[in-house]
Amino acid sequence: MTGPATPTTEGAEPTWRRWLRRGALGGGVLAAVTAVWWGPLLLASLAFFHVRRVEIEGLRYTQPDALMRELAIDTMASVWDPFDSLEAHARAHPMIIDAHARRRLPNTVILEVLERTPVALVAEGQGLVAVDVFGERLPLDPAGSPLDVPIVGRRDSALLGLLDRIREGAPSLWLRISEATLERDGSARLELSGVTVRARTDVTVARLGDIFPVEADLARRRLRAAELDVRFRDQVIARLP
Repeated sequence: MTGPATPTTEGAEPTWRRWLRRGALGGGVLAAVTAVWWGPLLLASLAFFHVRRVEIEGLRYTQPDALMRELAIDTMASVWDPFDSLEAHARAHPMIIDAHARRRLPNTVILEVLERTPVALVAEGQGLVAVDVFGERLPLDPAGSPLDVPIVGRRDSALLGLLDRIREGAPSLWLRISEATLERDGSARLELSGVTVRARTDVTVARLGDIFPVEADLARRRLRAAELDVRFRDQVIARLP
């Protein structure tokens, strides 16, 4: 007759080994979880990831060399370093509204900037001053960097706002404007190549587009308007020379 089976310890894993294995597993999990913090610090110390190239996107009027001097990038900087300081230096430039950086491995930083845009040249003192939509003076020399923007007599917010809407919504019309004037009745007088356009300063870009079919119709009849007036609702009044 066989008695009850007795437990055996043959092949059983020692307790110390089980704890060691669990500790190693826990350490691996902890290392994986915290890698987001210590990983970049480790990589930043490697010369392979030192910044060798900076690409700037969004510049049109600002000189890249001038912005690079503002950035003051350390020769030991790494693409894994935080970008807060770099972006702050970019925003310190008087032509830059905002800046965001990203990395392209192994050694390139791409800086995307939002630049202040000139909408007009104002005749002041002995020369012309570039201004943005808010009438703020921009650090641009019209003589050194030709600006294809209209000339205005003074910094009027309504007139500058109109010009900025045209710049964004009707580039082909924008390129034709050489001067813009605010009339005594509050309307705008736009000097285009070949014709004067009169409009309210709150006119929409779509409404200004009504001049194009009128110009085309006159051209078919071999006529040219001296002035096109869109101040009146649903009408474009063409005044011939």
